Amino acid sequence: MAGSDYKDWNQSIIDEFRANDGNVTSVPFGRGLVLVHHTGAKTGKERVSPVANLHPDADTWLIAASKAGAPENPAWYHNLLAHPETKIETPDEGVVEVEVSELKGAERDEAWERFKAMSPGFGEYEAKTDRVIPVLALRRR
Repeated sequence: MAGSDYKDWNQSIIDEFRANDGNVTSVPFGRGLVLVHHTGAKTGKERVSPVANLHPDADTWLIAASKAGAPENPAWYHNLLAHPETKIETPDEGVVEVEVSELKGAERDEAWERFKAMSPGFGEYEAKTDRVIPVLALRRR
C-alpha cells in the first residue's frame, strides 16, 4: 500500500472508530482496536494509529509492532519508545493516559502467542519477517 493510500486507510479506520464508539466493521476488527496517540521521534508531530490490541486486565493493553510482517518495525513503535507517556482511545473507556514499555523474553513470547491465538494473521506476519516482532504494554497512568 502506497504511503498516501495507507494514511487514507488509517484515517478511514480512525473516523469509523470515533463515529461508532470503537466498533469498526468495515474491516473485521469489531471492538478489537485502540487508537494509539504518539509523538514523532524526529518530527515532534502528534500522530494517531489504529492498532489491534489485547486487554489482559483493566489497566493494561498489549499491542504488537507487526507491520504486517514488514522487515522493519512501524514508525509508531519508535515514537512510543521515544515518548512513552501518551494516551489511547479505547472502545469502552474513551481516552486513557498510559505509559509504554516493551515486553522482553518469556513475557513477550507469552503475549505474542496470545496475539497469534487471537488472529492467524499474526502468525502469517511472523512467517514473513526475520525480525522478532515487538510487543508493547500500555499501562494506565
